[in-house]
This record gives sequence, C-alpha cells and structure tokens, in this order.
Amino acid sequence: MTEPTSDWRDIPKVELHLHLEGAAPPAFIRGLAAEKGMDLSAIFRPDGGYRYEGFEHFLQVYEAACQVLTGPEEFRRLTLAVLEESASQGVVYTEAFLSPEFCGGGDVGAWREYLAAIQDAAMQAERDFGITLRGCATIIRHLGPDKGRDTARCAVETAGDFLTGFGLAGAEMMGRPGDYAWSFDAAREAGLRLTAHAGEWGGPDMVADTIRDLKVERIGHGINAIRDLALVDDIAEKGIVLEVCPGSNVFLGAVPSWKDHPLPKLMARGVKCTVSTDDPPFFHTTMSNEYDMLEQVFDFGESEFRHLAETGLAGAFCDEATRERVRKRLA
Repeated sequence: MTEPTSDWRDIPKVELHLHLEGAAPPAFIRGLAAEKGMDLSAIFRPDGGYRYEGFEHFLQVYEAACQVLTGPEEFRRLTLAVLEESASQGVVYTEAFLSPEFCGGGDVGAWREYLAAIQDAAMQAERDFGITLRGCATIIRHLGPDKGRDTARCAVETAGDFLTGFGLAGAEMMGRPGDYAWSFDAAREAGLRLTAHAGEWGGPDMVADTIRDLKVERIGHGINAIRDLALVDDIAEKGIVLEVCPGSNVFLGAVPSWKDHPLPKLMARGVKCTVSTDDPPFFHTTMSNEYDMLEQVFDFGESEFRHLAETGLAGAFCDEATRERVRKRLA
C-alpha cells in the first residue's frame, strides 16, 4: 500500500453520520472526569485512547465515558470540542446523533435545556470555525421500543431549524425495525427527516425491513445490502442515501479489511453514498484519514471526494437556505 499523494485535510467535507458523545476526544473526557473526581481509568489505554474489545464492549465503554456528561454545560463544552476537531479536518457541515436518554433521561423539559446548550455551542462554532451543525434525535435501540417512544416525544416537541432529523442507533440485532414504527411515524408527522442504522451487522433483510417499516430516506451504514443486488438496485432507484463509515466498519470487523469494503461497488451501481467517521476517536480515524485510505485503497481522488461532499449536502437534513450557504463553502 502506497502513501497518499495528497493531504485531504483542506478539501471541504460533509459528514452525516457522527455520534456526538462518540466523537468526544479522550482528553476531553479525562479532563471532565478529573474535574468531577471520577475514576474512569479503566476505559483508557496507556497511550490515552479508549480501551475496548469488540462491539458489545465498545457500547459499554461508550456509556461509561458518558457518565461525566451530567448536564447541559458539559454538552455545550463537548459540542465545541467536537466541532473544533471536525472543522480542523475540513468538515464544513455535519449532522450529529443526539440521544435524549443521555440528555435528561428522556424528560422533555430537561432535553430542551440540553438541546439549547448544544445549539448555543453550534452557533459559536459556526462563527469561530466555519462549520454548521444540525441535530438528529436518536433512539438507542437496545433500550427497547418504550424508551424509543420517549425519545420520539422529546424530538417531536423540539423539532425545528436545528433539530431536523430522527434516527435509530445502538445494537442493531435487538428486535426488528417495525418495533419502532410508532416513534418514526410520530417523528415524520412532526416534519423530522428520517434515518436508521441497518446493515452494519444485520443482513440485507434488516436493510429492506428498515426501509419498508420505518420509511427512512437515509440508512446508517447499509453495507450488507451488497449481498442482495436487487436490494442495492432498489436503494439506488429510490434515491436512499447510505451514510457509510468505512474506517468504523473495518475497525469493528464488520468487513475484513479496507480492500473488502463494498463502498465502490455500491457507488458503481448508482447508490447515493456518503462517508463519515461514526465515533472517530474510538475507531482511531478522522475525516482526513478516511479520505487518505480511500485514495490508497481505491484510488479515489478530488473528483470522487467532491462527489461525496455534494451527495452528502444533497442528502442533508437542513433547510434550503442552510444548504445554499454550505454549498458556497464547497466551491
């Protein structure tokens, strides 16, 4: 494998699949833990990165790191730290998954306070770093459909210019997509745009069921659709956007290696694909690293990267005024 011939840090990027808590820099979490007198040493490696083995342990460490995020002010600081890092990688527009479970325990009043703090940080980051953030309220799947309804209620009450999306994340193999149909119907009626994780661990049937039962316009990951080419062609025909996270997929073992990743095959069959980092410090990646690897492994270059950014912007859950403002940054 050759070294990348270009530094892709400065090319403008759009990221649609980023978990806010999962993007927390380890140093930020360690610092908050020290401020609060909490011992989280078990979740860090000697070099300072997050320590975990396998997807289930990853979820446990993720939730342990969130223990220091105890109020709106912590989420305001977190949002600024995450957006500053993203902007340093050339990201000009990003959408973050936000969970009312982590922000107030599913209580609508508390969620409003957290969301206001996150939005305040987003406005500051746009002024200071030139990056635009929109939020996507997200069900944590492995907490079950009842908790999902609480998330939907929070999302419906706060839908607007900043909170524009609604999603489903967490342990994909817990239950079936239809278990969450009530929540997605409520979010749709409130004007929220819809996405859901599927096809990272589940097979093509999980992707197909998610599209049918939740009526989403984007799929998080979706890579296992490649095992059913009729489904791939249906995704392409319907214009459904895949939020693909290659580095995450390789790191967690959802695909054996970068060269085995189906992103180029999906794109070749006309599927609208974007590239994101998912939970970047957990998976030792950045948006620039993703681009570097796509260049090394698949010979992607400036035209492919600009296509990815344009696809991401077209599929973004924002209003047209915001889209036009961001489009100028991609020029």
